[in-house]
Amino acid sequence: MTTTSKVLSGVLVVIVLAATSLAVAISHTSACGPAPTLAPAQPMRAAVHRCYGSPDVVRIETLAKPIPSDHELLIRVHASSVNPYDWHMMSGEPYLLRPSSGWGAPLDVSLGKDFAGTVEAVGKLVTRFKPGDEVFGLGSGAFAQYLRSPDSTVVMKPANLTFDEAAAVPIAGLTALQGLRDQGQLRSGQKVLINGAGGGVGTFAVQVAKALGAEVTAVTNSGSLELVRSIGADHVIDYTHEDFTLRPEKYNLILDLAGNHPLSAYRRVLTPDGTYVIAGDISKGSWTGPVASLGKTLVVAKFVKQKLVAFIADINQADLATLADMLQTGKVKPVIDRRYPLEQIAAAIRYQETGHARGKVVVTVD
Repeated sequence: MTTTSKVLSGVLVVIVLAATSLAVAISHTSACGPAPTLAPAQPMRAAVHRCYGSPDVVRIETLAKPIPSDHELLIRVHASSVNPYDWHMMSGEPYLLRPSSGWGAPLDVSLGKDFAGTVEAVGKLVTRFKPGDEVFGLGSGAFAQYLRSPDSTVVMKPANLTFDEAAAVPIAGLTALQGLRDQGQLRSGQKVLINGAGGGVGTFAVQVAKALGAEVTAVTNSGSLELVRSIGADHVIDYTHEDFTLRPEKYNLILDLAGNHPLSAYRRVLTPDGTYVIAGDISKGSWTGPVASLGKTLVVAKFVKQKLVAFIADINQADLATLADMLQTGKVKPVIDRRYPLEQIAAAIRYQETGHARGKVVVTVD
């Protein structure tokens, strides 16, 4: 063996060992840590996960009531809702998340993003809200009696909505609105197909698409056919009996919330200048999960004429306000499948992840 071959072999061994060590470090899951032993002066109940795992790792503990900073609100939470995001944070999967969420154990033990509640206190630089305001939006640790949230991710709750209904809106509503309006550039009169129309995002997407003037085809399971019809779908397809990618119809826009077909099959039922937007994927692989489908979409998009988009919702106050207007006027109405009390948060997450929820799963805190 030449000197060059020996050097290259040595480098290869080092690379393999480094990659293996990194893989072991990323995938390592530590044991659950203990709950705090000191009782806080101002206590509250909150859901936490002190290690990664199934919903069984989620516990209700007594924590200190948060204190808002200058640009934050202290919210008394009345209701929250469950999203796939919560499952990913709880499980620490895909492992690619762990460099940011925490190696071995979560850096942030709280759970929950969507909330609706009452402003309890405001930071000294907050001008748009005051104590007593009924609001909804996004913040960290929404599965709790109180949370603190930036004032930039909160809007006033429409008077015609209950707290439960408002809590169902933020992530799912933003995903539907931005996926159709911004990423899909949906225009009145166009044909849109929503794959996964009976779920949390899907039920919002059907209504938003109708509000934008589209002809909507909803793909869902047998148990949700009447539901999607009742919220405005013009056509329904039961995926348990028919594969929509084999039908002759062509669509200007496909909003994919399931990721359960090859990309080539979606493109087959798009118009030549149509748009495919993937905003959800049921894949739960430990390493890449839905990231693989999103990445493949971005790569293929560079080589085809049809527009292929993978996106994650942008959290912003302007779009939350747009949703609030649509809710206020009745163009959109949240669909709630089940409600769970905070003490049953593990069961709520477990049910949402079965993929059988029709609409949103809400957690009531009061």
